[in-house]
Amino acid sequence: MSATPTQKSSNVNQEELQKVFNQFDANRDGKISVTELRDVLKSMGSSITEEELKRVLEDIDTDKDGFINLSEFSSLFRSSSDEVTAALELRDAFDLYDQDKNGLISTSELHLVLNQLGMKCSVDDCARMIKSVDSDGDGNVNFEEFQKMMSASLVTNGKGSKP
Repeated sequence: MSATPTQKSSNVNQEELQKVFNQFDANRDGKISVTELRDVLKSMGSSITEEELKRVLEDIDTDKDGFINLSEFSSLFRSSSDEVTAALELRDAFDLYDQDKNGLISTSELHLVLNQLGMKCSVDDCARMIKSVDSDGDGNVNFEEFQKMMSASLVTNGKGSKP
């Protein structure tokens, strides 16, 4: 039985993804490490910091084993460009608030940035905002909590709600 055009293009895309994956997977162990990711990005002229690199890996590594496997790599490239752009914009927004780059937004960081943006909020107001989305109770907002907050905001503002 011959493959349909859709199957053929799907196979070609998978083959192309495998080739790109293999370029990243220097030691051919079937997974991309932080070191391998850094080396390829640097060879492409990227000036990504170690912290940014760890965050990229964290975002892509859905099974949280510390590596990117072919499935995770493929999922990244199969995402629509709009989704990738939105995810990058969301990360940029988070990073704007995360002044000390520790992966958390504190009350003082939120207060500082909101005031810089011209929004007059008290530290207590900021503490209440953080408490409303702080699902792990550590007094800060991590990226996952920030994503949930932004998704909820889109729904309540009508952008993500159904008619």
